[in-house]
Amino acid sequence: MPKVLVADEISSEGLEIMRRSVEVDYLPEVSAEELLKIINSYEAMLVRSRCKVTREVLEKADKLRIVGRAGVGVDNIDLQAATEKGVLVINSPEGNTASAAEHTLALMMALSRQIPTADASMKAGRWERNNFLGSELFNKTLGVIGLGKIGSRVSQAGQALGMKVIAYDPFMSAERARELNVRVVTLDEIWEHADYITLHIPKTRDTTGLINADVLKRMKAGARIINAARGGLIDEAALAEAIKSGKIAGAGLDVFSEEPLKESPLKELGAKVVLTPHLGASTEEAQFNVAIDIAEQISDYLAGKHVRSPVNMPSMRPEILKALGKFVWLAEAMAAVAGEFLQGNIRELDIVVSGELASKDTAPLATAALRGLFASRMEGVTYVNAPIVAKNHGVHVRQSSLGSDGDRAEISLTLKGDNGESCLTGTVLAHDEPLIIKINDFPVNLTPQRYMLFTSHRDQPGMVAKVAGILGQFDINISTMSVARLGVREEAVMVMGLDDPLNKRLLSEVESAAGIHLARFVSLDHLPQETVKLR
Repeated sequence: MPKVLVADEISSEGLEIMRRSVEVDYLPEVSAEELLKIINSYEAMLVRSRCKVTREVLEKADKLRIVGRAGVGVDNIDLQAATEKGVLVINSPEGNTASAAEHTLALMMALSRQIPTADASMKAGRWERNNFLGSELFNKTLGVIGLGKIGSRVSQAGQALGMKVIAYDPFMSAERARELNVRVVTLDEIWEHADYITLHIPKTRDTTGLINADVLKRMKAGARIINAARGGLIDEAALAEAIKSGKIAGAGLDVFSEEPLKESPLKELGAKVVLTPHLGASTEEAQFNVAIDIAEQISDYLAGKHVRSPVNMPSMRPEILKALGKFVWLAEAMAAVAGEFLQGNIRELDIVVSGELASKDTAPLATAALRGLFASRMEGVTYVNAPIVAKNHGVHVRQSSLGSDGDRAEISLTLKGDNGESCLTGTVLAHDEPLIIKINDFPVNLTPQRYMLFTSHRDQPGMVAKVAGILGQFDINISTMSVARLGVREEAVMVMGLDDPLNKRLLSEVESAAGIHLARFVSLDHLPQETVKLR
């Protein structure tokens, strides 16, 4: 009988489901050191947010086949290492939606009416009505950043409370915005007009430190900020200073850059700040829902059945995946690159396959491309729900084929959106190496790498050295480099493979360099770094 390690607390109902078909060891307080000693005894593992499934853990887990995260975020699981090991990672993206949305509203109300401080005063035997003058939510402007499931629910609740709701979501379709009855605006408009700002976005390289000292200065005086999404989205020291100065009226935070929260200037701000210890999913109902969902998926997988919410591998028939080989991974990588080039709202994804691919079932290529497009921009996008995410964001998908089996197998992928279009073509070489062979009109020979810097510039002497010099100043190592041009002294594209990621400041330095027309950094951290391993 397969053995499952449950390394975090979950509801008894979830344990009971698994115990019907597998042997379960329930060790919710297992330490990192103990985990390394025992992990090789288990075929499956279930965690929440406490236990870290690191590369070191996975390297010692020779029997491990599946890791289940009871919740949405998989920040505590090394996805690349799991994929390299052939371990399936699954999550439960639906179970805590209501819980997280309601906690956001609870923080907003508690902050506005100083509920925690008033409660403490009463329990200390005081009656201090005059000290707790609150602020109404009615008729205030609520700025929602991220209109996924939780953000959409918060926006609807805000409207029910009589708030004026504006929202920022660069991938929200106009149709979906109309359904939610919200006005989609820019981030600058959020900062300028919102009385309350609530975050519902994943932590990525683009969203880390989204609210910083500069942004706080641009916000409407007296604004209040709510974050029950992910720690690290806010510069907490800068927020504390803005509250002390009176620029920001207060904040309600459930998540923090470092958890558990230790020393922090936020703790010294009294009634102006409401802090909770990552309780967004901590309701009986949410814990029940995610435990049941993840327990059923683990039991199904160990019994040879499909799972609903794979994070790092497609839930598709193995024979189809085997026939497509590394084209699945290539489609995902190409879409991630094309999305960075185009940015903004995407309206259409057009996939054309040729050669021997024309006679195969290529639906998984479209699914993989959609995940590549969306996974770096929002949380919880899997191979299962990627088509639904695309539909909700107004992305129309078209697939076609041409040529015959005698031609070289290729895939061409075109994204069309508000900012124009971006087209890539790729193939897989005989020795199983995925290769991008064209970016728009530029012929290239590019094996996608974990970190890549793309620039466009006029073909002229010194451009390579100029960009390399900027990277060198910031200790960024270049692993590969190639240049493609349309003609002598005409437009050129340069691609540098990097050993290290770029932050926004460094990318801006590159883009502002004389002669550079455009610079885009692409991270494939959210993709499996090898072709899907089949069991």
